[in-house]
Amino acid sequence: LLTIRAKDGVHFCSPIGHRQERGDYRESWQPAAMSVAALKSAQDMATKVVDALGGYGLFGVEFFVKGDEVIFSELSPRPHDTGMVTLVSQTLTEFDLHARAILGLPIPEITLLGASASAVVLADRDAQDFSITGLADALALSTSDTHVDARIFGKPVTRPFRRMAVALARVEGGDIDAAQDMAIAAAALIKIRYGDAP
Repeated sequence: LLTIRAKDGVHFCSPIGHRQERGDYRESWQPAAMSVAALKSAQDMATKVVDALGGYGLFGVEFFVKGDEVIFSELSPRPHDTGMVTLVSQTLTEFDLHARAILGLPIPEITLLGASASAVVLADRDAQDFSITGLADALALSTSDTHVDARIFGKPVTRPFRRMAVALARVEGGDIDAAQDMAIAAAALIKIRYGDAP
């Protein structure tokens, strides 16, 4: 639950679900399905935690959710990696919201633009000589009702399981499954070409 503590109060983005492997994020989607009771409980807990910490900014507050039961997991006092989905999912990204809160600017209503998802592009070896390919193919997946984008992180070296890029997809009409499928398909088209590869 991306939680913004700002001069004008505490604000929330729509909940984000995510999948991890090896303790690290691989995919995220927004909005994540939550019951009204679970969302209220998560918002109450997040408010208590960020108010106790103090300061302004965006906090990534992570929970385990099973039905109406919500268990606090951890907090990142900054924009969260799973929140990169907000680069396509809502009117203000997590980075916009973090900057506004820190600068003491008002936080307007945060509006979802459609069902959205992200999927990471991982390296599989240690390398300094590499390039990223397939970006044009990934972006070509966009259609009249699907927006596909990507971010290449510009990291100078690769190592096994290091995130080097993220693919982003937004599908009009609210179909999370379609957004996830599209983000995964886009990520699969973005390749890391190593200098020693044939």
